[in-house]
Amino acid sequence: MESYVLRVWLPDRPGALGAVASRIGAVKGDVVGIEILETGAGQAVDELVVQLPDATLVDLLVNEVRQVDGVQVEEVRATGPGGHDPRRATLETAALLVEATERSGLLAVARDQAPRALSAAWVAVVDLKARSTLVAGGQAPSEHWLVAFVHGASTAVELGGAADAESGDVIWTPLADVGLALVAGRDQIAWRERERRQLEALARIVASRWAALAGT
Repeated sequence: MESYVLRVWLPDRPGALGAVASRIGAVKGDVVGIEILETGAGQAVDELVVQLPDATLVDLLVNEVRQVDGVQVEEVRATGPGGHDPRRATLETAALLVEATERSGLLAVARDQAPRALSAAWVAVVDLKARSTLVAGGQAPSEHWLVAFVHGASTAVELGGAADAESGDVIWTPLADVGLALVAGRDQIAWRERERRQLEALARIVASRWAALAGT
C-alpha cells in the first residue's frame, strides 16, 4: 500500500467530509488519518492520510475528490518512509528540545527535527538583535533574506500588525524574552491555524531551553 497526504478545502457542513471519504473509497483508497487544520467563513481545510493500493491511482483519486461539490484539492504528496503523524512528530521534537544539554544541540534539533513536526521544508532560528541566522535548514533562503523578512515582520507587529504575520509560504514567531525568532517555510503551501499553533508551542520550548542553557 502507498500512503499519501491529501490536503483539501471543503464546505464546513455535515456530510461534506463523508462525501470526500466516499470518493476516496471509490478508487479503493482507505482514509487512515484526519487532521482539521483550519475552519472559518463556512470552509474547512482538512488533511487526510490516504492509503492506495497503487501509486498510479493518485491522479484518479484527485479527480474523484474534486467531483464533490465545493471541494478543492490544495496538495497531494507521498508520506515517505516515516509516515505522516504531525502530533507524534511534534511530541518527539518537543522531547528532543527538552533533552538538549547545550545551545548548539538545541539549535540542531530545531533545524533537523522541527520541519517534520511542521510539515516544513526548512526551519531557521534568527537572532533579532544581531540580525543574523543562528541555524537554518538546507533549503532555507539566504541569511540576508531571513533577517530582512523577520525584521520587517517584527516591525509590522510593533506598529499593530498580526503577531503571526507571514509571507505566503513562510511563517515566523518570536521566542519570548530571548531575542530570537523561529522561522519555517515550504514551497507554495499556505500555513494554517493548527500549524501556526504548533510553531508557537515549539518556539516557547526553544525559548525556555535557550534561557536555561545560557553559557553552554
